[in-house]
Amino acid sequence: MDTFERLIESHSSLLQTRVVRTVQCGDVRYPIYAASLGSSDPQVPAVGFFGGVHGLERIGTQVLLAFLQTLLERVRWDAVLQEQLSAIRLVFMPLINPIGMLRGTRSNASGVDLMRNAPVDCDQAVPFLLGGQRFSAHLPWYRGSAVMEAESQALCELVEQEFLGRPFSIALDCHSGFGLRDRIWFPYAHSRKPVPHLAELFALHMLFKRAYPNHDYVFEPQSRQYLTHGDLWDHLYLSATRCDNHPVFLPLTLELGSWRWIKKRPMQLFSKAGIFNPIASHRLQRVLRRHLVWLEFLTLAARGWQQWLPAGAARLDLQEQALAHWYGVEKT
Repeated sequence: MDTFERLIESHSSLLQTRVVRTVQCGDVRYPIYAASLGSSDPQVPAVGFFGGVHGLERIGTQVLLAFLQTLLERVRWDAVLQEQLSAIRLVFMPLINPIGMLRGTRSNASGVDLMRNAPVDCDQAVPFLLGGQRFSAHLPWYRGSAVMEAESQALCELVEQEFLGRPFSIALDCHSGFGLRDRIWFPYAHSRKPVPHLAELFALHMLFKRAYPNHDYVFEPQSRQYLTHGDLWDHLYLSATRCDNHPVFLPLTLELGSWRWIKKRPMQLFSKAGIFNPIASHRLQRVLRRHLVWLEFLTLAARGWQQWLPAGAARLDLQEQALAHWYGVEKT
């Protein structure tokens, strides 16, 4: 938060900043900031960068702050970036769960796992506890009550205001802690059914693969790994599909594979933070550099969305390719 506030203060002429909600820990209230740059036209495409949903996973917040700092320094002299920002809007909410990060916990101050907190139930059995539970806040992956937590409400409010009224937008939520590979997940988490915008997601996947054929990400539906109740991005995506203006809203999750850091430094297993974050300074710097290409790609893809978004027969063909690639459904 200190880093984010310094960026806000030193670049106040470039950033539009607001406090979406505040949350309390003891006698202190902590803000949940959102900062935007680029066009204020509500019809231009937008990309949202989100992090810090789980307080233990600080690396996601650090990656986004490093990217934001790069953009703010470049925009002073980079004529190409200046032109790009005249036709796109970038929104940053890099620390959604400040109390969780302060305490070094996955959950917020109420013991709620915010990624199990939305009013969405899985359409089949979920893994015990991991899929979300309402037994107790003393157990992991607690969903909370029927009323969403302030942090979840802040995220939903920002997405609804900034993204769902636009013809095209992308959201990227940064997490860590799953496997040896960095993964890019898309909804659903509550169902194994394909999403309505499967063709658009496959087009984005292929666009990145062709532009950067040597990338090391696994691009896949989250349901290929596990199912959960209460996923916030499922909730927001479903809300987008019900909008009258029929926006294309593509929520993605960057799940950083923290096991590779543990493999190189097994002693990290004895630290809560070490399970989810790179500890060695050189490894942290490598991670902060590693994802700049992916983050910038998303801004460029959004800027040129009308050049690659499929329609008509091309969309039907991509839909069939995606079904075969991700769901094992062959053409009929």
